[in-house]
Amino acid sequence: MNRDNTKDTKKSLFERIFKLSENNTNLKTEILAGITTFITVAYIIFVNPNILRFAGMNLNGVKGDAAAAFNALNDPIVASVFTATCISAAIGTFIMALYANLPFVLAPGMGLNAFFTFSVCITLKYSWQQALAAVFISGILFIIITVTSIREKIVNALPHNLKLAISGGIGLFIALIGLKSGGIIVANPDTLVSFGNFTNVRVLLTIIGITITAILMARGIKGAMLLGILLTTIIGIPMGITNLSGVKILSAPPSIAPTLFHLDFKGLLGHGGVGVVGALSSVLMVIITFSLVDLFDTIGALVGTAQKANMLEPDGKVKNMHKAMLSDAVATTFGSLLGTSTLVTCVESTAGITEGGRTGLTSFTVGILFVLSLFFSGIVGIVPPEATAPALVIVGALMLGAIKEIDFSDFTEALPVFFTIAIMPFSYSIANGIASGIIFYPIVKLATGKRKEVHPIIYILAALFILRFILLPH
Repeated sequence: MNRDNTKDTKKSLFERIFKLSENNTNLKTEILAGITTFITVAYIIFVNPNILRFAGMNLNGVKGDAAAAFNALNDPIVASVFTATCISAAIGTFIMALYANLPFVLAPGMGLNAFFTFSVCITLKYSWQQALAAVFISGILFIIITVTSIREKIVNALPHNLKLAISGGIGLFIALIGLKSGGIIVANPDTLVSFGNFTNVRVLLTIIGITITAILMARGIKGAMLLGILLTTIIGIPMGITNLSGVKILSAPPSIAPTLFHLDFKGLLGHGGVGVVGALSSVLMVIITFSLVDLFDTIGALVGTAQKANMLEPDGKVKNMHKAMLSDAVATTFGSLLGTSTLVTCVESTAGITEGGRTGLTSFTVGILFVLSLFFSGIVGIVPPEATAPALVIVGALMLGAIKEIDFSDFTEALPVFFTIAIMPFSYSIANGIASGIIFYPIVKLATGKRKEVHPIIYILAALFILRFILLPH
């Protein structure tokens, strides 16, 4: 009797916090979805430190140092970024779970950490401490424009067909990430991209993983994504890809001291020795770029995945959009203080959403696993990219279905839609795809006398994106 009462109390607690029944889901589905999302997104906690170390976030402070080991967690600064990545992702995801009650995960954006490293630190020669200060300022800016509902108004100003295009474009983008991660698509100096070597065991494992996951999905097996990842990881053991040697089950989290609160605001404003006024234009453009890219990466993930999961209000707006964006803004601010680049709403969240995740319990589960990763980094690192790549490919295929609702008969709609979808994978950036669509939308509408179909906010965004591409083309 007491056991049943305890069970009912637990159920009522989850119901009260996450409203499971109201969202047509249950405890098992949400936790399974969270585990699936985490396994799909866990690569970020290892990849992020190893991208930021090229920005000089390493023991020797050398920018673009390719000599360092890939998982150089023996370097105290790289290790600190690993800790900052896990903690900031956990904090942001917990906020998303408890405040917005949505199944989205927040983590350092892969495109933005590359911009942080290769554009801001290496090309523009800012120090990583100055770049973190710029991220912090952009985070405060996010909070201000979110509290004043400007971000939400931007989302609502987006044309319906562009929102559908964002979902389809993200599908192609994350499918490309999966194909590239699994070695099926590789760089080619003559044709830009081409097929990889299908006799390579890593490529073969990826193909096996896609096949397994596709069969499970086609047969409607619950937890198909997670099962596909786990089975592919196991198959990778005899193939010599899943490496179990030297794995530490439990270890203490690396110290975060080397990057904690190491923001250099004075150096940011005085960058290049030209004084506050001389550096202001460069700093402003860096901050605006961080802001715009994060804004549209987040909008893209929210709109695209919400469209796919039918998590839209009757008026077509994304459920709890304001709260989701505020969660993202606060997470970015926290992340910069801890020592990592801008956090975004991850498109990999679609893996768990595809498995049925509909509430914050999915993201809360992911947040707990981010925290546990600090102590079980060896286990988290066992899953090879060839095992998570199939999930990204399958999710990409599912998201592409959104384009069937797009009206291609009107060229003034079709062209911006095309650029939105095509530029995302071609430029390896969600934000670039959205920017291209927004720039061309008012151009073709004005040229055909349809200016009234364009929201004033779209004109402003188009102008800002054009300015961004002119002043910071990289």
